[in-house]
Amino acid sequence: MPKTIIEPFKIKSVEPIFMSTEAERERYIKEAHYNPFLLHSRQVTIDLLTDSGTSAMSSEQWAGIMRGDESYAGASSWDIFYNEVRDLTGFEYVLPTHQGRAAERILYSQLGGAGKVFLSNTHFDTTRANIEFGGAAAIDIPTRLAADHDSDHHFKGDIDLDLLESNIAKYGRENIAAVILTVTNNSGGGQPVSMQNARSVSEICRRENILLILDCCRIAENAWFIHQYEDGFDKKTYREIAQEMFGLVDGCVMSAKKDALVNMGGFLGLKDAKLAEECTNLLIITEGFVTYGGLAGRDMEAIAQGLREVFEPEYLNYRIVSTRYLGEHIRAKGIPVLYPIGGHAVYVDAALLYPHIPAEQYPGQVLVCELYKRGGIRAVEIGSVMFGKYDAEGKLVPAASELVRLAIPRRVYTQSHIDYVIEVFDEIKAASKDTKGLRIVKETPFLRHFTAHFEVLPSVASASA
Repeated sequence: MPKTIIEPFKIKSVEPIFMSTEAERERYIKEAHYNPFLLHSRQVTIDLLTDSGTSAMSSEQWAGIMRGDESYAGASSWDIFYNEVRDLTGFEYVLPTHQGRAAERILYSQLGGAGKVFLSNTHFDTTRANIEFGGAAAIDIPTRLAADHDSDHHFKGDIDLDLLESNIAKYGRENIAAVILTVTNNSGGGQPVSMQNARSVSEICRRENILLILDCCRIAENAWFIHQYEDGFDKKTYREIAQEMFGLVDGCVMSAKKDALVNMGGFLGLKDAKLAEECTNLLIITEGFVTYGGLAGRDMEAIAQGLREVFEPEYLNYRIVSTRYLGEHIRAKGIPVLYPIGGHAVYVDAALLYPHIPAEQYPGQVLVCELYKRGGIRAVEIGSVMFGKYDAEGKLVPAASELVRLAIPRRVYTQSHIDYVIEVFDEIKAASKDTKGLRIVKETPFLRHFTAHFEVLPSVASASA
């Protein structure tokens, strides 16, 4: 049997990539204020900014697009969508939204508010923003094993159970709005959550009468890791593993733009009728009627099909192994990465790559600019730009890590594209000691990484800066 993992699909339609010179990219990134979010897509060669909404849909999904029933109420496409989500999650109440953050806004604004606390293995940027915008606190309690970026522990996405217990005691069970288990743990390096950890978290939440919510946008990828590395799951299908995890929680939010393999869409799933009714009122006000929410009928058809395709063994094996290919190859070149490689992305530790650039000069943002300038590669910083705070004196409180995420769109790039990315890291490493830091010249109070403006500092920082 050949060892090469091939893409389990054929290319049926292509989209051109616009090539550029390094001189052109130097100008483009300067005009974008050294923020890749502000680049135009035609200026990007390989786009690894996000795996959200960037998938290539299948021929069956496009067929569903054509079949979409656009009736305002009670569309047949809603029935197909609802039945698929209900079968996968087990939740009776399903609220369709235009994307995951809309589901977050509806649920967390209902549960949160001043004095409330949310606990999570790690809140992602939009989750944290929706929680904090409503006045609640978002506290991360990842397993301590997550801090060791070189160990080969397979479940660094787990919640720290001791910290879960101590935070419940500290804030009082009545003030814990919810515990959020994100699978895989995006801000924690795309690392998976074990079923055993999910069971233990569920037991604690049930004992304390605290709501447990699953952020399930990469549930299929998480199921692959459980199947491979957790005892007792090698005979179960990936879908059965996902269904078991859904059975441990009280509700879920999903950005269907990830593991449902579509370009737009999401949903909120709940067990409790009263909470579902309260959330439905907000859905109707802000998204749309209950049988379409923020989605067209054609979108619901594509999501339903994507939720079936994503659990196909050939697809999932290709997905995880091809992501690992990128991570292992740049690691072999001496690029510091969060290890083991996660399911949807490779995370580079920019603080280790640029030890002379302090957190207040944003080494992660420096790396994303360097990747673009040298190879036209767009990535995203997950460090002190995205998660840094300011203290009372206005001094930066850095993020726990200075990471850069190379998120792999699903079914979009081939191995030659990834080999190109690997080669660009040779140039990145060779120039690392002479690379200058950045400073922020414009920002917003929430989610500043989307629109912030930067400028290059005039000199290379010293190692003691």
